Amino acid sequence: MLTLNKNYQIMIGLLLAALLIVTRGHHFAAINHLPSASWAVFFLAGVYLRPVWVFPALFGLAAALDFAAVTWGGVDGFCTSPAYGFMIPAYGTLWLAGRWFAKHYQFAFKSIVTLAATVVASSFICQLFSSGGFYFFSGRYVDPTLAEFLPRIAKHYPSSLGTLAFYVATAAIIHIVVKALYADNKRTA
Repeated sequence: MLTLNKNYQIMIGLLLAALLIVTRGHHFAAINHLPSASWAVFFLAGVYLRPVWVFPALFGLAAALDFAAVTWGGVDGFCTSPAYGFMIPAYGTLWLAGRWFAKHYQFAFKSIVTLAATVVASSFICQLFSSGGFYFFSGRYVDPTLAEFLPRIAKHYPSSLGTLAFYVATAAIIHIVVKALYADNKRTA
């Protein structure tokens, strides 16, 4: 099981919040060349941060950034609809999957396979909630059908998975390096 002391959790929490702010897009702090790390932030928060209040705090931050972007940032409000509520189970799926992975984590090569499977499965469910919720309940599409929705999943999911995989792989590499350096420092001390 992956457990970190409180100081490391605070540091990681601040880094994840900063990553969310910087990559959320279309607001004052956006870095235009980095894809949104929102999915990864929720997954990694589940992995590294134990307090349950972290999920609603991060969701509130994401919603506030979206609200500010639409209200004051000049961003088109097309995605703002009653379907926004589907982002709660979408992000919640990633957060819960991260927590599940943390419970099954071992610093061993086989954890990479478990991590990859967890990322793929949870991100697909997240995509179903976020895209499906928007497609079927936003009111933006006339007569939505499953036959029309499935090609949308096939079109958009690979990109979303790729972005999530990039951030999670980067975090995994950092995790491995830090763990190796910590182990090396313990041996030399």
